[in-house]
Amino acid sequence: MSWTYASLLALCALLCALSMTPEADSAAVPSDNNNNNKKESKGPLKKIFLKEADASNFFRRRSRRASKSQDEINAEQRQVLAADERRREFHEEKRNEYENHSEEVNDEQDERTRESTEQWREFHYDGRHPPQEYNRQSI
Repeated sequence: MSWTYASLLALCALLCALSMTPEADSAAVPSDNNNNNKKESKGPLKKIFLKEADASNFFRRRSRRASKSQDEINAEQRQVLAADERRREFHEEKRNEYENHSEEVNDEQDERTRESTEQWREFHYDGRHPPQEYNRQSI
């Protein structure tokens, strides 16, 4: 039973040590006013974050049936068009890869067929008659 008390004591000591380190506070959002002044001076970031009063009323103001503003409609449309373009490029790239692969496979098959046909002709040629034009493509 003494090992459980020893491990519990070691665990508590470890938690206390970790909570005392300065890195433990780095994940928390500081609440001093100096940081708020820095955020307000950044410009574009000011538009992203809402004030507390606006944030609490955001979902109350915007119900499910409320009409969207033109800016929201335009932003959604741009996202849809960008996603469509990415999807189109992806499928076009896949189609080109498949076409190239199938063309290579067909070329290899044609080459093997041509070689086997020539071997058959050489094996069956008796030398007395001119060679037959088996499956030769006229150019």
